[in-house]
Order: sequence, then C-alpha cells, then structure tokens
Amino acid sequence: MGADIISIIFFIVAIVLAFIRKINIGIVALALAVPCTMLIGLPGKEIIAGVNGNLFITLVGITLLFSIVNDTGALGLLAYKIVAVAGRRLWLIPILLFVAGGIITGAGPGGIPVLAIMIPMGIAVGIRVGYNPVMLSLIGICGMTGGRFSPITPETAIIFSALENTGISSASAVPAIIVNVTLFNAVVAILLFIAFKGYKVKAPEQMESDEEGTKSFTTKQWISFGGIIAMLALIIFAKVNVGLAALIVSAVLLLCHIADDGKCIKSVPWGTILMVLGVGALLHIVAKTGGIALLTQILAGMMSPSTASTFMALSAGLLSFVSSALGVVYPTMMPMSVGIAQQIGGVNPVALMSAVAAGGSCSGISPMSTGGAMIIAIMAVELKDKFTKEQQNKVFVQLLVIAGANLLVLMICAFLFFDIIANILCPL
Repeated sequence: MGADIISIIFFIVAIVLAFIRKINIGIVALALAVPCTMLIGLPGKEIIAGVNGNLFITLVGITLLFSIVNDTGALGLLAYKIVAVAGRRLWLIPILLFVAGGIITGAGPGGIPVLAIMIPMGIAVGIRVGYNPVMLSLIGICGMTGGRFSPITPETAIIFSALENTGISSASAVPAIIVNVTLFNAVVAILLFIAFKGYKVKAPEQMESDEEGTKSFTTKQWISFGGIIAMLALIIFAKVNVGLAALIVSAVLLLCHIADDGKCIKSVPWGTILMVLGVGALLHIVAKTGGIALLTQILAGMMSPSTASTFMALSAGLLSFVSSALGVVYPTMMPMSVGIAQQIGGVNPVALMSAVAAGGSCSGISPMSTGGAMIIAIMAVELKDKFTKEQQNKVFVQLLVIAGANLLVLMICAFLFFDIIANILCPL
C-alpha cells in the first residue's frame, strides 16, 4: 500500500472518529498525524510544518477583534436597527435580515460568530410580527452565508491559501465566489419564503415599538466600529496582513478599555482554530505523500466539463454533513478545485471553488449542526412552555428536510450559473 493511500486512510479515520465520538477533529488529526508519519517514513517536523502560521494569525486576529466589537453589543444593535427600518412593511423584514446577515458577516467575523446574532434576532422578530421564526432564522443564515466569503473573513483566508502559486488572481476569484454563493442563497431564501407562505402574513393591527432597534449606539460601540474601519485601512492602504491588522486594532481597543480583555480572549473560538490548524497539519501530510493528487485524479475521472460544478457541490455538501466546513470541507476541497479543473480541462476552477464554498455551508441548517441546533434551542427559550415536545420534533424534521433540499437546489444552481458567472468575473 502506497504512502498516499495510507495518509488518506488516516485522514478518513480522523473524520470518522471525531464524528462518532463527537470531539474536536483537530485534536484527532494531530494525534493521528504522528503514527501516520512514522508509518510512511516522514520526519515529525513535517507535522509542525503543516501548521499554517499565517492562517493562525488571521483567525486569532479577526476573531479577537470581533469578540471585542461583539462584547460592546454593537453588532447585535446594528442588526436590530437594520430590521427596525421595516416598520409595518413586513415584506421588507426577510430582505433586511438577508442583507444584515451578509453585511455583518462580511465585515470580518465570518459565519460562526454571526449565527449567535442572526438566529436569536430572526426568532424574536418572527414571533413578534407573525412570521414563522424558523423561516426568518434560515433567511438570516442564507444572507450570512453569502457574506462568509468577503476578503477579510476567516473563510476567505482559506481561499487565499488555496490560490497561492496557482496564477489565479484572488482579486477576481473572490468576487466571483461571493456572487455565486450569494445568488444561490438568495434563491434558497425566496424558496423558503414561498414554502413557509410568508407572503400571507399581514402586519398586526398594533405593533409595539422595537425598543432594541431604537437605542442609540454608545461611545464604545462607535469606537469599536471605528476599529473595523481602521483595520480595513491598514489592510488596503498600508498592505498589512489581515490577521496582524486585526491584532493591532484589537490591542489598541483593549488598551483603551473598550472591552474586557479576559472575556474577549475567552470568546475567541480556540476550538475552531485548533480544528482548522490540526486538520491542516494532517492534510499537509496527505498532500506531501500525493494523497490530494490521488483524490483529485479520482474525482476528475468522474466528472465532465458540464457536470464538474454540480458534482463538486454534491461532494462538498455531503462532506459537510459529517464534518466542519471551516475545519475540513474548505481546507480539503478548495485546493483540489484547481487540480480537478486542470485535469478535466475547459472548467473554471473558480466555479468549482464556488461550489465548494456553497456546499460546505449546506448542512449548517441541519438540526445536527450548529445552526439548526441553535434554532431549536433558542425557540425553546423564547417560546418556553408553548414549544412542546411535538413542536420540537416537527422543527427537527423540518430542518432536516430543508438541509437535504438545500443540497438539491445547490446542485441545480451550480449547473445553471456557477460556470457562467465564474467565466465572466474571473476568466481563464
């Protein structure tokens, strides 16, 4: 058995063990990387070389900065203000939630932290005005997913890493991915609105004023927003690394006591960072032994230029049901997209990366994933005794069915327009 196959087996075992035992896959991946390298004759320093220092700085910097901003309550208040604009024009609320999800996520924190804002807001607003709270939460998540791939999010840091030394410009690739993913999620949001019959909901005769949305931003909140602008200025004009720019701004904000440093440091998703870096280290071994090239060759052999994006979307979507998008799907399949496109010929790798980007988020609304589980948990808190066991089971099944339907819609969208948009915005 070749070293490439052995390394792939170790990688699959890491995913299966972490899924079955429900523990951080990064820890499992790092642990299995040791016997893997010993078995195939690679030195242990290759594991350390596989820990991406640049990605670590980016993830820590971005998440710390937005832990500080979130600690001031600025992001949550901004989201409520966006929704409060709708007033009695209920048809605007789903649109504003979609836009708010994209804007807040795209400002830098990435998808995972924004779930804690969009889901509670969607449920609270839905209960108050008469919309199905599950529908509003899912529409907010759809908007959030499009925003995950702005140039300063942790998700896009993985895309930049995948594009290194490929000759593909990230300046044109990232916008193409954003447009594809956002359009797909807009289609899903519209279908959700129709499926839940949101068009039949009328504004109540008497609507209470949204107290949260009428509050004014505090000085600390304005300063925290200024920190985001300062970070962007450092990145754009001073050409500072994204993570380092975020760390510089974070340090200044903490020195000014804008937020509590201990609380913000604890809020950094260290488990997610360990997951991404640990899986990356094992993937480095897989790539070093030719495992990634082998997987690329196998997938390419099953595709044609017309079905490549659809098949890639299916593969990423299915993988996302058993593993983390940020920790496994994106680091594994983004680099493979370039190789697969080259082997098939006539396929834009950015279209395949768009399929991976959208597919990796497909399972997020499943009740067995963070988004879906959070919807059920927060509905139980908001509705209390009214949210009976029967209703919980109904929502569980709803979310499971929607997650599956989401993947089907993605495959259709990938076939219809992913290649077209990629060729327009990022031609070969």
